Amino acid sequence: MEKVNLNAKLAQITQAWAPAVVGELNNQFVKLAKLENEYVWHKHDVEDELFFVIDGRLNIELRDRVIELQPGEFFVVPHGVEHRPVALPTASVLLFEPATTINTGDAEANDWTRTPDALDRL
Repeated sequence: MEKVNLNAKLAQITQAWAPAVVGELNNQFVKLAKLENEYVWHKHDVEDELFFVIDGRLNIELRDRVIELQPGEFFVVPHGVEHRPVALPTASVLLFEPATTINTGDAEANDWTRTPDALDRL
C-alpha cells in the first residue's frame, strides 16, 4: 500500500488518449490520461465511466447536449450512453471505471484502443 501522487504519475504519461492504471479497487481501475482535441464517438454497453478533470478543460459531448468540465469537476457517463470526450485543447483526467472497460467502447478498434491487459501500470 502506497500513496499516489497524481502529478508525478501524469508526468510519466507521454501519449494522448493512452490511459494508464494508477490504482485498483473492487474490480475497478483508477486511470490517468492526458487528452488532446477530439476522441471518437462511442459507448460502453455495461460500464459506467467517470471523468474527473485535474487540469485543462474537457467537454463530454452527448447526442443531445454538451457537459463542460473544469478542473475539480467530474461527470459520470452512464453505460449505454453514446459520448465523445473533447479536450479544449488539452486536459488531464482521472478515470474510474470497471477493470473490463475498453477505452474506445463499441467504436471500431483504432490506434487509441487499449484493452485492459494492454494498459500501462504506473
